[in-house]
Amino acid sequence: MAWNPEVYDKFKDERSAPFFDLLKLVDDTKDNMSVVDLGCGTGELTSKILDYLRDSKVLGIDSSAEMLEKAKHFETSRLHFEKRTIEEQLNLNDTFDLIISNAAIQWCDNHKELFPRIISKINKGGQLAVQIPSNHEFIVHQLLRKVAENEPYKTVYNSWKREYTVLKIEDYAEILYKNNGTEIVVFEKVFPHVMEDAEAIFSWASGTAMIPYIEKLSDESLKENFKQDYKNELKNIFPESPVFYPFKRTFISAKF
Repeated sequence: MAWNPEVYDKFKDERSAPFFDLLKLVDDTKDNMSVVDLGCGTGELTSKILDYLRDSKVLGIDSSAEMLEKAKHFETSRLHFEKRTIEEQLNLNDTFDLIISNAAIQWCDNHKELFPRIISKINKGGQLAVQIPSNHEFIVHQLLRKVAENEPYKTVYNSWKREYTVLKIEDYAEILYKNNGTEIVVFEKVFPHVMEDAEAIFSWASGTAMIPYIEKLSDESLKENFKQDYKNELKNIFPESPVFYPFKRTFISAKF
């Protein structure tokens, strides 16, 4: 997908808060750990791992050239970045002491098969730490699906619908258990964001949730019409200012 780092970073504070909650789940008592960040984005948050884990060597991978261009700024002798998808990374023979992923795995298919593959890349005694947005049933996402069901978009999409692959928290816990995980921690947390208005919610969604819908529309005027229709739907639902935006995220951690 084509990511825009500037749009994504408009809400840097809100998007970074879950990462630091995720870091709190990571065992920081070991030195010289090998770490991979699956879906590192601009690399800014990935660089924080260096301060948290002493003498760790960190690899950040992402499929977006635009995001990785910004990540170059954070490269050090202990941190470097490579362009590849999460699935491509899992096809390699590399294994790590810590596999971490913040707000990226939700874009991957079939989590019941994906998580065992990820776990197989963890060294003995290593850890998995993942944060996944689980807000896909909130009205902001429902409205995207609603607009997509209207013409002329419905015809252009030709039966395409965005599939949401995020599982229930108990499903993730069971996957960890069945793959010999220990010290299993899985929970859902609501982040109480306060947005200025519906326009701000549109800006938030345009940096993530709206991207697959726009990419499927090749005509530029159609893209702009979709954005405006979606914005109008948001304004109907959120006419007030400010707007309370409860954002659910799932946290997953275990040792192996």
